[in-house]
Amino acid sequence: MKSSMLFNRAISVLPGGVSSPVRRFSPAPFFTFSAKGSRIFTEDGASLIDYCLAYGPLIFGHAPDFLVDAVIEQIRNGTVYGTPHEAEVKLAEEVIRSVPSVSMIRFVNSGGEAAMSAVRLARAFTKRKKIIKFDGCYHGAVDSLLVDGIGANKSPLSEGITKGVLEDTLVLPYNNASSLSKINDEVAAILVEPVMGNVGLILPKAGFLRELRKFCDSTGSLLIFDEVITGFRLSKGGAQQFYRVTPDITIFGKILGGGFPIGAFGGRKDIMELVAPCGGMYNAGTFNGNPVSMVAGLNVIRRLNEEIYYDLASKTERLCSGFEEILEDAKIPAQVKRLGSIFTVFITDQPVRDKSTAKRARHDIFFSLHRALLELGVFFPPSQFECCFMSVAHSPEDISETLEKFSLAVEVVKRGRWG
Repeated sequence: MKSSMLFNRAISVLPGGVSSPVRRFSPAPFFTFSAKGSRIFTEDGASLIDYCLAYGPLIFGHAPDFLVDAVIEQIRNGTVYGTPHEAEVKLAEEVIRSVPSVSMIRFVNSGGEAAMSAVRLARAFTKRKKIIKFDGCYHGAVDSLLVDGIGANKSPLSEGITKGVLEDTLVLPYNNASSLSKINDEVAAILVEPVMGNVGLILPKAGFLRELRKFCDSTGSLLIFDEVITGFRLSKGGAQQFYRVTPDITIFGKILGGGFPIGAFGGRKDIMELVAPCGGMYNAGTFNGNPVSMVAGLNVIRRLNEEIYYDLASKTERLCSGFEEILEDAKIPAQVKRLGSIFTVFITDQPVRDKSTAKRARHDIFFSLHRALLELGVFFPPSQFECCFMSVAHSPEDISETLEKFSLAVEVVKRGRWG
């Protein structure tokens, strides 16, 4: 198999044979040859219905014709300028029209870079150093944000993170606003995924986000929403529009780039005017505002409307309801979480409210299900703790086929590994 041969070559030149850890799974990952619409085509000739969708950016599916045409035209005009250009102004204006909390925005190259810059900006604005994050929320591979574990049990999620960095990050349990009363240090910002997406899909409890807003208002801290996943996915105004809670700074990525590398942070004008060259909070990058990403993002964002969001949510509801019926009939305990076009199948009979309850899910059974689905032609992310996504490109026939194959995969799991 060509994927196996490529993987054997990759492990000698790439750490673990991959360019991002989640892409490595046993016995070896498949390699993609091409992708179009709702499907990925592997180097081994398989056609897979794709619900990973590159972990979220592809709301219109793979390589939609309108996007390919726009990007090809831009590439003919240049791939990077190192100067200002019209498309970055247009995309900034589109974001500002769509997200009322954003008055100014700075484009960068990844969600992690945007999170790093947003934290630096909050510290510059408040003249404070402490940051609050929530256990299980992921904000990119940034030293001060690679911290989990609550209270005295907090620890770095990576080697190479210093004790000093660790001390400035406070970690609290998600969906538990009462824990804010224990914070005595001056806090520059609360950073949160308004909807958790990196231990699977976990929704905020009623009132949780409003309590965070209230704490920030009373203490002078800034509220930062990490909408890398939820931005332009739940609605054109993101989770903040969906839940009617206004942050001071918002982090964007994924869909904003239309399938090309991007990150951004934006917020109130008085805060954003601290960003260089207006102010003293430094941010720069050769590929900031890259014209290909700007044109791609602009063409995607402009096409999003309420009809598309309704259709995506309807398709997701049909698929997830089918999953629930199949799992219930098979007597496999599961929680199928969904919101808009995002969903996660947790193999557990317990409610999933935060990282600790998510971690009780049977990842071993999920992996068996993942393997069976992959062999049958359906691609879920290879982890119990990642979200799945629906796209405009997924057809009713794709959903019917997926449910048929999910039923077969569940039977395989029951016969071979469940019990």
